[in-house]
Amino acid sequence: MQQKTSSSVRTLAGNAIIMALYVVLCFILPYQSGAIQFRLSESLNHLVVFNRKFIWGVFGGVVLYNLFFGYGPMDVLFGGAQTFLALFATIGISRFVKSDIWRLVWNCVFFTVSMFLIALMLMWTADLPFWPTYGTTALSEAITMAISAPIMYGVNKVVKFDQRI
Repeated sequence: MQQKTSSSVRTLAGNAIIMALYVVLCFILPYQSGAIQFRLSESLNHLVVFNRKFIWGVFGGVVLYNLFFGYGPMDVLFGGAQTFLALFATIGISRFVKSDIWRLVWNCVFFTVSMFLIALMLMWTADLPFWPTYGTTALSEAITMAISAPIMYGVNKVVKFDQRI
């Protein structure tokens, strides 16, 4: 019982740290919200490639940032849904794709494609046109995810995320 409790506390603490780190990383680069989004914190999306237990920290970080600094309740709902959908897809494909590199590639694809939810939200909340907004949000997400994928791959070689929490 002691081992189970210790593991649960470590999982909770690890995800809380990821949530906080997600929010802090959002303040490093400009263009965190809107039709162009270069969130350095999106690099944390790659954590689920190495350890699916990190889903709650990443998801919680997105929800927390969007709650206080986004476009209100719609951003919490759509941003949270977009993140959860892409993370869940990455976790799901991990059953079939064993290579970390290919899971990182698929994770980039899932996050890029799922930006249609953000484009919908911006269409309804900021009166932006869907297709151009989808193009810019998807492109900015693809760039962020593609640049951060090899970096997170390298960090994992040292930190070994799969052995954490």
